Amino acid sequence: MKPSQIPLIQQVAGVHGRSKIGSREVVGFGVNGEANYVDRIVSPFPAIRFKEDTPDIQALREKEKGDWKKLTIEDKKALYRASFCQTFSEMRAPTGRWKSTIGCAIGFMTLGWWMYVWAKVYVYPPVPQSFSEENRQAQLQRMIDLRIDQVDGLSSKWDYENNRWKK
Repeated sequence: MKPSQIPLIQQVAGVHGRSKIGSREVVGFGVNGEANYVDRIVSPFPAIRFKEDTPDIQALREKEKGDWKKLTIEDKKALYRASFCQTFSEMRAPTGRWKSTIGCAIGFMTLGWWMYVWAKVYVYPPVPQSFSEENRQAQLQRMIDLRIDQVDGLSSKWDYENNRWKK
């Protein structure tokens, strides 16, 4: 092998994760062709086995090649646990994560509310006097008296003879 090719091979091995799987057996394509282990209900076919082979597991694998009726339930469970971390029912089991999610959401909403109150008290100037109900009514009356938007606006909805809103 040429010295110029060595870095390229190391890069490829690092990208595909082959250098990080230890002595676990590569058994399939996996998700997106990466040699990693992921428990997923959607894609229940990890690329590598969950555990590294021990002498006990290797003996069970040799026994597995024969008649499966000779395997005990404990042997089958040990083989399954060597290849997979969780069963489907364990993957689907509720984790209680929703509690922390709701708690964090409520915490952030409370923090935002307190920031609004702080800004309302210490940052924003007082509301102008023109925002009072009395001043707003006076401004509305002035707009009607000046006949602003007489064709299709506010003044078109006012009955000037009876001094009330048109029905």
